[in-house]
Amino acid sequence: MHAHHHPHPAGGDGSHTRRLAVVLGLTGAYTIAELVGGWLSNSLALLADAGHMMTDNVAIAIALLAAWSARRPPDASRTYGYQRAEILAALFNGVVLALASGAIAWEAWARFRDPPEVQTGLMAVVAAGGLVVNIVGARVLHGGSGQNLNVRAAYLHVLGDLLGSVGALGAAAVMASTGWLWPDPVASVAIAAIIVFSAVRLVLQSVHVLMEGVPSGLDPEAIRRALLAVPGVSDVHDLHLWSLAGTNAVLTAHVVTDHSRTSGAVLREAAAVLGEGYGIVHSTLQIEPPDFNIVETIDPPPGEPPRG
Repeated sequence: MHAHHHPHPAGGDGSHTRRLAVVLGLTGAYTIAELVGGWLSNSLALLADAGHMMTDNVAIAIALLAAWSARRPPDASRTYGYQRAEILAALFNGVVLALASGAIAWEAWARFRDPPEVQTGLMAVVAAGGLVVNIVGARVLHGGSGQNLNVRAAYLHVLGDLLGSVGALGAAAVMASTGWLWPDPVASVAIAAIIVFSAVRLVLQSVHVLMEGVPSGLDPEAIRRALLAVPGVSDVHDLHLWSLAGTNAVLTAHVVTDHSRTSGAVLREAAAVLGEGYGIVHSTLQIEPPDFNIVETIDPPPGEPPRG
C-alpha cells in the first residue's frame, strides 16, 4: 500500500522574482558609471568592482530567469516541475564568482609589481555611489537569501560588490593621505579572497542538492526512529530524504506494520509525525506487512535458477 502526503512542493516564490528584478535594475544602472569612473581614475579596485558588477548583471539576469522558470507547474516530461533551474543557476553563478575572483587577483599581482598613479578623489566618489547602490541591493535580496540558493547566489554577487566599494573607499583614503599606491591592489586581493570563499560554499551547496543530499537540519536516522515510534510500525527501511531546490524536503520510505492497527491509521500518524516534527509535507510511504517480499523479475543468467 502506498500513500502520498500532500502534492509536490510548489515552484519558485514570486517574491524572489521581484527582488531579483529590482536589484538587476539597480546594478545595471550603476555599472556603466563605475566602469567609466574606474577608467578615468585608473583605479584597479574600482575596475575590479565594476567588472564584478558586470558579471553580477549577467548572473542576476540568469537567476531571474531561473526563478521565473521554477514557477512553471509540473508537466508530462518534468513531473517534479522546474525548481532545479534555480539550483543550476546557483551553481553557474558560484563558478562565475570564483573565476572572477581569480581574474581580479591576477591583475592585482601585475599592479603590485608596477603600480600606476590613481586619481583618489574620483575613485572615492564613484566607490561611494556604488556602496549606496549595493547596500540597497543587498538589503532587497537579504530576505530571500536564507531560503533559496538561487537568491543567495545573487546576494553573494551583490555582497561582493558592496565589499568592493568599501575596499575601494578605504584604499582611496589611504592613498590620498600617504601617497602609497599599493593599497589599491591589496584591496582588490582582499575582495577576491572573500568572494572566492563564498563562491566555493555556494558551489558545494548546489552540488549537494543536485546529488540528492539530505537537506540541512534534518537527520535521516532521527526521522527513522520517530517513524518506528508510531504504534503499529515494526520496521522502517529504504528511507530516502532530499530536496528539489534546497528547501521543501521530500521523503520516501518503506514502513513495515505489525497488524495491530489499520494501514490508514498508521499512515495518518506517520504523516503527522513527518509534517509536525520535521516540516516534511511531501512524503511517499509504502506500507508493508511483516511477511512482505518483492519477487525479483529480472531474468537470471543462463544456467541459474529464477530468483525469488
